[in-house]
Amino acid sequence: MRFFEDLQVGQRRGLGSYTFSAEEIKRFAAQFDPQRFHLDAEEGRNSLFGGLAASGWHIGSICMKLIVADNQRLAEIARTRGEKIVQGGPSPGFRELRWIKPVLAGDTITFSSVIDSLRASASRPQWGILQARNSGHNQRGELVFSVLASVFVPRRHNG
Repeated sequence: MRFFEDLQVGQRRGLGSYTFSAEEIKRFAAQFDPQRFHLDAEEGRNSLFGGLAASGWHIGSICMKLIVADNQRLAEIARTRGEKIVQGGPSPGFRELRWIKPVLAGDTITFSSVIDSLRASASRPQWGILQARNSGHNQRGELVFSVLASVFVPRRHNG
């Protein structure tokens, strides 16, 4: 995580890739989204998806996992340089959540984040609000997941 003043609209960050296995798709679905096309390969093949499909919530959860891991990586880089560690705030929410194409067992999704907008918080001068378009593309380069997410980012000089 960086200070609000260090960020720019259009700034892109790669978050990493993740391969969705059939076993993980079924395990996540059994606990959180127990629909037939997420639980059974034959049901998935006979569905609109054409194969065992990951839950959209599973895809979003992996994106969040990779965002947190990247923030931890950036914090470690700052720590080794002797810089102040920036701790981000919570998210006030998201919009435009889209699951564009199915993510099937064996698909590898590469996630990224692009800053869409930055604004100072009117009620909390020590924070800025970042909006970023988080997205995932499959191994064929097809967009499969997109969400416009907001997060509080600390300001260096408290507004």
